[in-house]
Amino acid sequence: MSEIVIISGSPNVASRSERVLGYIGGLLEDKHFTVTHLSVRDIPAAVLFSADFSHPSVTDAAARIRGAKGVIVGSPVYKAAYSGVLKAFIDLLPQDVLESKPVLPLMTGGSPGHLLALDYALKPLLSTLKGHALKGIYLTDDVIDKNLDIPVLDGDCLSRLEKQTAYFAELVRRQHSRTHA
Repeated sequence: MSEIVIISGSPNVASRSERVLGYIGGLLEDKHFTVTHLSVRDIPAAVLFSADFSHPSVTDAAARIRGAKGVIVGSPVYKAAYSGVLKAFIDLLPQDVLESKPVLPLMTGGSPGHLLALDYALKPLLSTLKGHALKGIYLTDDVIDKNLDIPVLDGDCLSRLEKQTAYFAELVRRQHSRTHA
């Protein structure tokens, strides 16, 4: 049906946020969406460090995001905000790359004390790219087991995650049908 791009802002391939993003991708594929995963690790460090806007890895990522019907952006919390490598990646994208797209933000952190990083750090960053950021999901590390098929251990947290994902999917479907009606 529609193209969804999931962006992982984790520098660690085995992170909790990476595992939860993979689970969300599976939920969306079960709903017959085509899902593409992008990671900050897909962009060479030298490209990020030198802000090489024209590098093929950056232009390809920007084209995938621009062509998506919806985007999910996830990051672990570092120093009360998203990862620095996610910020370096976002800085290379065109200013309007998320224009009018539903965007589901996700953050994982060590304690509930970092919950506000979602509202005061990640969501404002996404709005600078003109995305329509949804409420979002924040999960603490203690409710995630990276080794399980369903990585979210807490029933209430899992329910919130699945409801937010379903709401995101419905918004993408509605927007897609409006533009093709």
